[in-house]
Amino acid sequence: MFDGPRKRSSSSSSAQSDKGGSLSGKDAGNSGVALKKEIGLVSACGIIVGNIIGSGIFVSPKGVLENASCVGLAIIVWVATGFITAVGALCYAELGVTIPKSGGDYSYVKDIFGGLAGFLRLWIAVLVIYPTNQAVIALTFSNYILQPLFPSCLPPETGLRLLAAVCLLLLTWVNCYSVRWATRVQDVFTAGKLMALGLIIVMGIVQICKGHYYWLEPVHAFEKFRDYDVGLIALSFLQGSFAYGGWNFLNYVTEELVDPYKNLPRAIFISIPLVTFVYVFANVAYVTAMSPQELLASNAVAVTFGEKLLGVMSWIMPISVALSTFGGVNGSLFTSSRLFFAGAREGHLPRLLAMIHVNRCTPIPALLFTCISTLLMLCTSDIYTLINYVGFINYLFYGVTVAGQIVLRIKQPNIYRPIKVSLLWPVLYLLFWAFLLIFSLYSEPVVCGIGLAIMLTGVPVYYLGVYWENKPQCFDIAVGKMTHMCQKFCVVVYPIMEESPEPHGPEEEEGRKERL
Repeated sequence: MFDGPRKRSSSSSSAQSDKGGSLSGKDAGNSGVALKKEIGLVSACGIIVGNIIGSGIFVSPKGVLENASCVGLAIIVWVATGFITAVGALCYAELGVTIPKSGGDYSYVKDIFGGLAGFLRLWIAVLVIYPTNQAVIALTFSNYILQPLFPSCLPPETGLRLLAAVCLLLLTWVNCYSVRWATRVQDVFTAGKLMALGLIIVMGIVQICKGHYYWLEPVHAFEKFRDYDVGLIALSFLQGSFAYGGWNFLNYVTEELVDPYKNLPRAIFISIPLVTFVYVFANVAYVTAMSPQELLASNAVAVTFGEKLLGVMSWIMPISVALSTFGGVNGSLFTSSRLFFAGAREGHLPRLLAMIHVNRCTPIPALLFTCISTLLMLCTSDIYTLINYVGFINYLFYGVTVAGQIVLRIKQPNIYRPIKVSLLWPVLYLLFWAFLLIFSLYSEPVVCGIGLAIMLTGVPVYYLGVYWENKPQCFDIAVGKMTHMCQKFCVVVYPIMEESPEPHGPEEEEGRKERL
């Protein structure tokens, strides 16, 4: 079931060894079909910004403020976590051009630390992280669409889940039909959410010009509404770090980037500062119209802000939240399907998921798998509980990936690196990461323990599905027939793999390097 990709001309399903973690490429198909490089710089920025900025900054940016205990410290936390996110993104930029494969941190962890470590990263993503996140974003979208139709009560749960399912099915179809369409949808909705946030920031500037900056004056900005607590301040940093989640998603689609050696780092350098600016100044704008107590009491901060300042135009804010979440679902579907595609290509998921459409060059099986797993999550009532359990594991692998950058420098110092950052940056990121990780373990040991247990369920699956090569022949035949049937149904084949360009000599390598 989890054998590596085979060539189309092959009639047998030969297994692929995955006992090591070298940087060598896998077998490629000879179909002549490959993933198209259709993601330019603008679309690359749209993927990063669109995946980071979801509904949180509109609905509930109060987690940081609540734990920081004052407005001034909350603003400092937003700036600091934005800086740390930029540092992590720098490290991922080097890894992304050194190991230029789709799959992001999964591909990096697998190649550096070996098959088991990579599989566990993929396992937790497939099992819980992406299906639950996409389900929650889709439910938020349906809630803001249906809420005006039910002004005096909550929308029916069945209606919410059905509309969320329609949203997922529509966007899955768009992603299956065309990469260009999917990126255009992402560009449009990212621009829409930035315009909405820009409106909030402009209104905040107008408020400041009118003299409404009481909570921004230093004497009031650091006025405590609860006593400072080291544990709560650490929790505010953790909340801020989660708010920037999605900054690494562009690395999942590296093979579809136009000129990834230039556009991957450029997109990161443009997007992370932009998001940090938007987050900081949106929060500044909020406190020009609301006191900290009002902000903490609101269940939809941007909506309350709009009601105070926009009057009859206050409907703009709930519509903005809905558009933001719609774009968020699209971005998550686009990138997570590439993660599953990359995992199948490496032999860690069923071979079918490594195929792309013969004409459209989209990973239709991986997209359908992503959609179905998310629809199944919509049928459960424990989505938010699962997110709490695995959020810790997701953050754990950020640090493991950045640590892999240092390990790769030691193990393969001469490997071609178009970008080479100072080791000071991964060390700085790991210090901050270790601080938050230790605090998470200390404050919520049960939740973190359950998350680790869910991840470790992947160990026996790895040894049975991947490591064990000599499976019964009847099993291989049955899986092969099922794969072939699905392959004909979806009209998909194995893509060819492009070789990573290597420098011809030291002078050429030095000429193409950027030292940061």
